[in-house]
Amino acid sequence: MAITSLTDTYELNNGVKIPIIGFGTWQTPEGDVAYQSTLDALEAGYRHIDTAAIYGNEVSIGKAIKDSGVPRETLFVTSKLWNDKHSYEEAKGALAKSLEKLQLDYLDLYLIHWPNPVKTRKDWETANAESWRAMEESYAEGKVRAIGISNFQPHHYEALLKTAKVIPAVNQLFANPSDLETEAVAFNDQQNTLTEAYSPLATSRLLAVPELREIGAKYGKSSAQTALRWSLQHGFLPLPKSTHKERIIHNAQLFDFELSDEDMTKIDKLQGVAGNHTNPDETDF
Repeated sequence: MAITSLTDTYELNNGVKIPIIGFGTWQTPEGDVAYQSTLDALEAGYRHIDTAAIYGNEVSIGKAIKDSGVPRETLFVTSKLWNDKHSYEEAKGALAKSLEKLQLDYLDLYLIHWPNPVKTRKDWETANAESWRAMEESYAEGKVRAIGISNFQPHHYEALLKTAKVIPAVNQLFANPSDLETEAVAFNDQQNTLTEAYSPLATSRLLAVPELREIGAKYGKSSAQTALRWSLQHGFLPLPKSTHKERIIHNAQLFDFELSDEDMTKIDKLQGVAGNHTNPDETDF
């Protein structure tokens, strides 16, 4: 597929179109910072905003969306179910709360944030199944246009498929040149589930990697732009995060170059240079 602009789309497995780059808001504080950075992203041309209940910034993001004047139907907004709400009733209530905070009538995508939180560790499979059932109902009711998962490794995904009526449209992973999440991505591909990359720059740790700087220099691009272009050429959907207007714009300037096959292979070999994904079965949250 040709990649030409920020508003190009992938097609999810239910036919919904999703812009190929999203604006990430993890670790963006509620208040002026979240509000202004979201406005800056929308002004820069982003039409895909990714947030979550646990980020604590849905109110500011919702206000920015409303104040931006960008038509709702041109936007793609994602939020996520946090770990303390993994039951049928709690998942229903959590979605309603996110919609209220965001001042939206519907979400474009709603995800189970983590598959095996501490609260439901003894019975995570049932807890996910019940949460998913609530999300399937919300999807059928039009409160969300697509539903998906995040941080699910293949065994978590397989367990969900035992009862799921709707196949997850997205699995959001810590996918970047330092951790290709090979097994999880392969399983996603088998299910026609899009891989979103929520830390495409490994929370900025990739920016100092010499190999990325050297490869980027050949194209007149930064290590950040090189890593994000790599993500797109792998068919991932990166969610770069910044609170600085110039970097928000910079992270979207990915469409005037293409990494060679040789450079893609070199970047693939950077496994581990900036850390790996968190094991969802060993988290303490």
